[in-house]
Amino acid sequence: MSDLPQGPGPGPGPLRGAGIVITRPAKQAAMLAQQVAALGGTPIICPAIVIAPPVDRAPLASALRELASYDFAVFVSTNAVEHALADAGLWPAQIVAFAPGPSTAAALHAAGVTSVRSPDCGTDSEALLALPELSDLAGKRVVIFRGNGGRELLGASLRSRGATVDYIECYRRVRPASGVAGLAEAWSEGRVDAITITSSEGLENLWEMLDATTRARFVRTATFVPHPRIAETARALSLENVVVTEPTDAGLLASLVKYFAASGD
Repeated sequence: MSDLPQGPGPGPGPLRGAGIVITRPAKQAAMLAQQVAALGGTPIICPAIVIAPPVDRAPLASALRELASYDFAVFVSTNAVEHALADAGLWPAQIVAFAPGPSTAAALHAAGVTSVRSPDCGTDSEALLALPELSDLAGKRVVIFRGNGGRELLGASLRSRGATVDYIECYRRVRPASGVAGLAEAWSEGRVDAITITSSEGLENLWEMLDATTRARFVRTATFVPHPRIAETARALSLENVVVTEPTDAGLLASLVKYFAASGD
């Protein structure tokens, strides 16, 4: 019936069978889906972003060859770690790697990077820039591994602090060509109780992929986002029930549990 991957179905737990749409790229969606199912929810996986290799890998290959010439390396996401370091050799011990949050930091450690810094609070560029190691960068060389496009705040701020900064695009974020028919069906059948969104780009992609009828249902659906900036995008699309969570999976799950406990659904 539906072309969407789903969890094992409702079971005992605080989510009580609620249908939770997970819009992360497929690889990152799997772990959250397991956690939703463990809490008694029914995960509905519908990626709003596809992660693809860069069109031209030459800049990445060049940066990896010259890695030892940098003082610091910043990885903006777990995807940046996976795609930048897939073909990398031994990480130079003298280079400190920076991650905006615990998931990216864990991915770096798993890839063999031993010197990793990340904020204790926050998971965005602003939190990363507050780290004392990045306050005075006179004469330092910094490489930022990221996807296509993205915010320029990080690089601009590091340059203003004296660093020479190179951006390296190691993956692309692409809108899926299809895949929302099953989600539209789930909405029409009343099986969607909440939706999780982890980026403004993913939200905009999903909105563009939906027809008018499904958009009207989306507008009324509880939408959980991990950052006020994404909430602004959601409200600009007239979404009526936006919940800002803590910027971690644990925070998201806690907000889902609290919401459904209060709603009695």
